[in-house]
Amino acid sequence: MDVVPPSSDRVWDARAAILTRERLERESAAATIAAQHADGELIRLHSGRYARTGDAGGFVEDRHLRTIAAVHSRRQASAAPFSHASAAVLWGLPLFRHVPQAVHVSDARHNGVVRHARGVARHEVSVPDDDIVVIGGIPCTSLERTVFDVARTLPLASAVAVADAALRLVAWDPEDRVYDQGAASTWATAMEERIARARGARGIRQARWIMAFADGRAQLPGESMSRLLLHDLGFATPRLQVRLADSSHLYFVDFGLDDAKAWGEFDGEGKYTDAQFRGERTPWEVVRAEKEREDWIRATTHRPLVRWGMQHLASSVTLGRRLAEFGIRPPR
Repeated sequence: MDVVPPSSDRVWDARAAILTRERLERESAAATIAAQHADGELIRLHSGRYARTGDAGGFVEDRHLRTIAAVHSRRQASAAPFSHASAAVLWGLPLFRHVPQAVHVSDARHNGVVRHARGVARHEVSVPDDDIVVIGGIPCTSLERTVFDVARTLPLASAVAVADAALRLVAWDPEDRVYDQGAASTWATAMEERIARARGARGIRQARWIMAFADGRAQLPGESMSRLLLHDLGFATPRLQVRLADSSHLYFVDFGLDDAKAWGEFDGEGKYTDAQFRGERTPWEVVRAEKEREDWIRATTHRPLVRWGMQHLASSVTLGRRLAEFGIRPPR
């Protein structure tokens, strides 16, 4: 199943931010470059490749994308595609609780061997042409191949967040807030078939479990982690992005904990602080709207609604304690 890559603007921006040593030397002396690097004004991303501190990005994904761009700028056009966590970043997928220690590429030589050199992890495995796409001028593995690789090699929580986000890319319509279950099922089936063909490969059992568990209705990595911990706590599979409406209200709730007759919400800090999420509203206006929303949901459904944040996702114990404060426990 072909999946259209997300906008490549962020990739082109990352490539534009790369400064070569040759360019820097044209603009200033080598001693000045060394001083800027020592002072933290310049970040060395790869051999002979730098970025201004303000252009390096604050999130793990942004920083890794700059490093990918730096590595790519030194490679030949016919070089092997970026893969694994690096391909996930190019696809715009989250690296939840995972910080890559190297840029990953896949190349067919001695199958299965991983070699590390100069900040590049080369996975010596074959990648067929139909498993290679180009995003922002940089070749990487297809979405299906990327999730296959990540699901086998990253820690469980990180891999679940990637798989959820990939399914969301496949099936979620952000305009109408509609999840295309048919598209999701088709893509998941293709993934399951790929996994079945790789029986016995490293990490294949985890990959199989992840694809059975993945759900693109999870909007954020914190929601993916919440799903995983709710599963560990013994709750039934929750409904996600539950639509609640009457003639004058339309709300969506992150988690329908139907076996506990409760609602759950994961609160990322950006909801209140990031203008991208709150738009023109002030943080106080967001809080007031959320209070009105919660009051309506509780009064209409006669169910408790509990919120939790990233601090409650350290383990199933911490999330379980948060839920128990509101009298919410798995019934089994």
